[in-house]
Amino acid sequence: MIKGIQGTRFRRAAAVAVTTGAVLATGALTAAPAQAVTTPSIVAKTGYVMNNANSAKLYGKGQDTKLSTGSTTKIMTAKVVLAQTNLNLDAKVTIQKAYSDYIVSKGASSAHLIVGDKVTVRQLLYGLMLPSGCDAAYALADKYGSGSTRAARVKSFIGKMNTTAKSLGLTNTHFDSFDGIGNGANYSTAKDLTKLASSAMKNSTFRTVVKTKKYTAKTITKTGTTRTMAAWTNTNTLLSSYSGAIGVKTGSGTQAKYCLVFAATRNGKTVIGTVLADTNATQRATDATKLLNYGFAKLG
Repeated sequence: MIKGIQGTRFRRAAAVAVTTGAVLATGALTAAPAQAVTTPSIVAKTGYVMNNANSAKLYGKGQDTKLSTGSTTKIMTAKVVLAQTNLNLDAKVTIQKAYSDYIVSKGASSAHLIVGDKVTVRQLLYGLMLPSGCDAAYALADKYGSGSTRAARVKSFIGKMNTTAKSLGLTNTHFDSFDGIGNGANYSTAKDLTKLASSAMKNSTFRTVVKTKKYTAKTITKTGTTRTMAAWTNTNTLLSSYSGAIGVKTGSGTQAKYCLVFAATRNGKTVIGTVLADTNATQRATDATKLLNYGFAKLG
């Protein structure tokens, strides 16, 4: 009886071995497929994410819908400045009353520049991108536009912004202001802004500025003394909340609502993207976080 039981067990084991061998030989037994990455749901009206290395799309929602961009416009402002021939970042710009008057009349975000102070171009770029100073944007447009009057120089600078947009193939983008406080024809798309940011991030000065959380500068006052300016804090909260975040720019406004162009690098891979027309500042950061996580998961 015992021998019969043992014989039966042996035959079963042999059968299992043969069956397993056959499965392995035919390749029918394979590893379980990797779990699919779930596409996130975002509150923002539109969004776009791409692999910065090759511009491959990773996510899109209304990516070509033209919308007001708010202060994400300042990415182009900075790009035009940094593209100037023989640019001297240490060149000094004297702050004019027109810049502060503009801030007051528009109720705009400010770098709190003081009339008469001599501020370097480098400092103005920090004032432009961290506290999103529209006074800094005005100063840069006035300096790097062409013309005999301030109005002409500003118009010229905005023209350079649009010329640059065309050269980058941003077919759904148009600027009518240097800071995003538009006059009815200042718009872009989530896809175009992502492409713009990707191009701007090729510049080392731009990369350094937009990843800076806080910046303090010293300027020369109109009386010749030195003044330490109040510290500028970056409005992009992802720099503190998201591991690997490296930029790029926030935006907001009555029409634009809440916008964010964002980028992060992990394990040598960079994901870059945009959300437009979000409901509030917290939500735009939440949406961007979801899209960054999704982008990195897609890249593996």
